[in-house]
Amino acid sequence: MHSPSKVNTLIIGAGLTGLSAASVLKHNGVDLLVLEAENRTGGQIDTVKQDGFVFETGPNTGTLSTPEVMELFELLGNGFMPETASADAGVRLIWKGERFNPLPSSLFSAIGTPLFRFRDKLRILSEPFRRRGTNPDESVADLVKRRLGKSFLDYAVDPFIGGIYAGNPNRLVTRYALPKLYHLEQTYGSFIRGAVAKAGQPKSDRDKKATKKVFSVPGGFMELINRMVQYLGEENIRTSMTVTCIESYSGKGGGLLVSFLDSAGHPHQIIATNVISSVPAYRLPGMLPKARPADLRPFENLVYAPIIEVAIGFKKIPPYRYRAFGGLVPSCERRRILGILFPSDCFAGRAPEGGALYTVFMGGIRRPEMLDKTDEEIRDIALSELRAMLGLDGSIEPDLFHIARYTHAIAQYYADNGERLEAVKRIQSAFPGLYIGGSVSDGIGMAHRITQAMNIANQIIQK
Repeated sequence: MHSPSKVNTLIIGAGLTGLSAASVLKHNGVDLLVLEAENRTGGQIDTVKQDGFVFETGPNTGTLSTPEVMELFELLGNGFMPETASADAGVRLIWKGERFNPLPSSLFSAIGTPLFRFRDKLRILSEPFRRRGTNPDESVADLVKRRLGKSFLDYAVDPFIGGIYAGNPNRLVTRYALPKLYHLEQTYGSFIRGAVAKAGQPKSDRDKKATKKVFSVPGGFMELINRMVQYLGEENIRTSMTVTCIESYSGKGGGLLVSFLDSAGHPHQIIATNVISSVPAYRLPGMLPKARPADLRPFENLVYAPIIEVAIGFKKIPPYRYRAFGGLVPSCERRRILGILFPSDCFAGRAPEGGALYTVFMGGIRRPEMLDKTDEEIRDIALSELRAMLGLDGSIEPDLFHIARYTHAIAQYYADNGERLEAVKRIQSAFPGLYIGGSVSDGIGMAHRITQAMNIANQIIQK
């Protein structure tokens, strides 16, 4: 093994978090290197262009919910901007009985919708006067039932949680999984009072960058990954590199000593002042063999929802009943899928002219056994559910059919999440210069990943 080389900041993981942090550091002149275990960059993000269709096999959309998202695009420059979804994306559908119904977007539509019980609609009027919760680990389901009623849980929040986390609202803890909702109640005593108060607060020019609009990237999210790789320079990114150990370096100047293997199994070492980990929780123990076992256990215990993502495309398709962002399926409806997204309704160029692209999601925390099904079984389920729920002609065969499987798709923030956050602090204290990022904490959405990455990068820059 050669003598260790040196770098200011080593980033482990070339997914959205790692590359976003690296881009900010590069912009500020920080010497850096990115190591990626796979033979490609992007992590779970991947865009496929096939036979006139453009589809994602990982995250399909993001939300411009934080200023940092726009600031990343601005940093990359040259007119590179997100593509915001069409007006159709404002329509969100929820399955009930034998059809999709639009999720209410106004007080008037909430009164008329068949999704919620009449008595729960009346409960909305008294929501501002209910007592705030006192259990910091209250589940999403218990919070919603307490403040809004069970039908709002069943036909609004449960499918929403299924769409975002592929999870179970009875197990997800609100202050970790939906912190903004939790803080609305804790700060203002009410969702409604909090929403009104926040809407009336003045916004800075930076705040206005967070438009809350749904976004993608022209040509798909891999274009964002490729733009960051180009910005960083391929010489600063090494793929097929497996990190085996992060430990404190006792030599001159201190720092962290990172050991890793290349694709041929040859060992290498790098001394870094700072190390950013953006890998999934289950990989952390293998990289920190010298950490206290009690501090690693919370990462081993983090539950991930498994997901099957099926892209289905038709080059020609007759008019159908819905134009929307997509449709979600409440768990109480007992169907075999979590929901359907309509990418070609939301973004240009996702299907040939006159055609349509759909993304069907299956599995999740409630149906993990779906991952054990064969490709043929998945095809039968996805097509039969798509045809039945959208009223499509069963004689028309798709021109595109693609299955992607993920055993560790989405981190689930349960009651033990607090223990995990404390473990992050203890490990970072034991290994000065180490920053643990990724979906281990701070949220699972694209905006969460970019915001966390920028915050970590700025901490390093401001040292």
